[in-house]
Amino acid sequence: MAETRKIAAILAADVVGFSRMESADEDRTLARLRALRADLIDPTIDGQNGHVFKRTGDGALVEFRSVVEAVRCAITIQNAMIERNVGTPADQRIEFRIGIHLGDVVEESDGDLMGDGVNIAARLEGIAEPGAICLSEDAYRQVSGRLDMEVTDLGPTQLKNIARPIRTYSLQVGVRAVAKAAIEPKPSEPMKRSILAPLVAGIVAVLLIMGGTWYFLAGNRPAPVVAYAPASPEPARLSLVVLPFTNLSGDPDQDYFADGITENLTTDLSRIRNSFVIARNTAFTFKGKAIDAKEIGKELGVHYVLEGSVQRDRGRLRVNVQLIDAQSGAHIWADRFEEDVVDLFKLQDQVVARLTNSLGNELVKAEARGDRRIANLDAFDLTMRGRALSFETTRRATRENNNAARALFEQALAINPEEAGALAGDARTYMIDRVYDWTNPDIDYDAKIVGQADRSIAIDPNDPLPYFAKSFYLSFVLHRPEEGLRAADAGLALNPGSAFLYYASGMGKIQAGMFAQAKSDILHAIQLSPRDPGLGLWLFALASSDIGLGHFDDAIDECHRAIDAGLQTFPAYAILATAYAMTNRMDEAKAAVVEAQKLNPKLTVKNIAERYPKTPAVAEGLRKAGLREE
Repeated sequence: MAETRKIAAILAADVVGFSRMESADEDRTLARLRALRADLIDPTIDGQNGHVFKRTGDGALVEFRSVVEAVRCAITIQNAMIERNVGTPADQRIEFRIGIHLGDVVEESDGDLMGDGVNIAARLEGIAEPGAICLSEDAYRQVSGRLDMEVTDLGPTQLKNIARPIRTYSLQVGVRAVAKAAIEPKPSEPMKRSILAPLVAGIVAVLLIMGGTWYFLAGNRPAPVVAYAPASPEPARLSLVVLPFTNLSGDPDQDYFADGITENLTTDLSRIRNSFVIARNTAFTFKGKAIDAKEIGKELGVHYVLEGSVQRDRGRLRVNVQLIDAQSGAHIWADRFEEDVVDLFKLQDQVVARLTNSLGNELVKAEARGDRRIANLDAFDLTMRGRALSFETTRRATRENNNAARALFEQALAINPEEAGALAGDARTYMIDRVYDWTNPDIDYDAKIVGQADRSIAIDPNDPLPYFAKSFYLSFVLHRPEEGLRAADAGLALNPGSAFLYYASGMGKIQAGMFAQAKSDILHAIQLSPRDPGLGLWLFALASSDIGLGHFDDAIDECHRAIDAGLQTFPAYAILATAYAMTNRMDEAKAAVVEAQKLNPKLTVKNIAERYPKTPAVAEGLRKAGLREE
């Protein structure tokens, strides 16, 4: 076979002082390295479309389609290692050196890559400092305007066994550049207005002014980061949490309205390009608690905390809002808005004017006044009440709770059949019916779920909920993951901060047999909402992806954590039984099967295996554990 030449981005990495650590404690060192490969390195490489073409003991050579993807991968890994090494003695830390080069390579018939492109990357890795990334000039040229970290020009460098000097640059991960912009933002598409558009516009404007010169090395959809919490030791400039707004109306029944404002702000702010916004469900774990912005910033890894209050009295709405720098505790901006609810859109110009006067800059021009209005406030209220109730299904999935939420959505639709939020919420309730087998043979579930989701998207394409309902139904219930993933991707293109959509994407990839990519998406969902009430579901999904990858010990740990988080369901115990059986821990496997059968006496290998058509280990493990076939 004739050789194939091509231009490729090559990443070379190895562990600093690996031989010394292996000599001191071989078993522990190898176990730590295997764990890092399983839950950090390989999923991160997969998430950036990388291909490992050679393992080198403690290191690897990886091909990427672009230098941007290679550098994203390297930054993610090095940031994660900074966090993982906190508290670890210096002589026991695993630290990587990474080199990246863009150049000509020769592809062999077995897929191996050779040539100067590979050799230079390997030599760059050899001169990198622990925790740093070395780039050749050819590679650096591709990303030089996009980096938000300290860069040292090492000048022309003579690399071992490379004839000509190579100009080299060192990236110091975790150390920000001084007064240096990163990637330039693309022009944003106009958003459809919502009832909260004026308030959101003002807050978005001040955030863009505060953080407009700081962007990250990412595309419109942020790269998955394989960590349970934000990996960077310093929060991103546009990272924030919207804390639950306080209801000052004196009527607990109005809590849903304040919650709806919090939810909509979270959704709209997450659309800022390259922002990192903590998901709504994690934010709500702070509801009703005394707030210390600095402590919250440290816990969630965010730079800003947004908090406020809502007072709704008859037809008047008063909103107080303040933006806090979580690192210093300083109040950056505060304002108050008051208007008739029916004329809320008039606040648009007022918000812009106040911000312009207080900051001395022309922030944004008033949006062209759109025609979309809330057709009936009663329908809108019912929709928000239904959403507040339906979120409880992530904690406590009961048929009664699901039916109660559906009743509210259908009341809203009876008033206004074009209420997009109600269509999306109603579709989700029918999707939950199918997942838990609470079905009615007289109902057309395709129409109720896909049909209503599509109608909702057509009216308001910026809401993540209809994409979630459609994606999960197509992937997990109908086993059409290609269609389900298209729905999730369409939602993520508009809502890159949606933890639920990353979870849906992960479940779709499990159904497609793309287990490493699924794990990366689910881990990113956990990163976006680390205290989510639905965390048990996500840990269970993580265990399902690890079963597919053959990481049975990890799956055991994740199943136990899911069950401890409240997910005491028969699928959780069935997957736990599978993982125990595949590691030949038969007593534990049989005990898990007993627990699964208590929760579902009709459980069989067949009906569990049907849920996992691309994961044959599920059926194999359950048979070994003694579950009946049919």
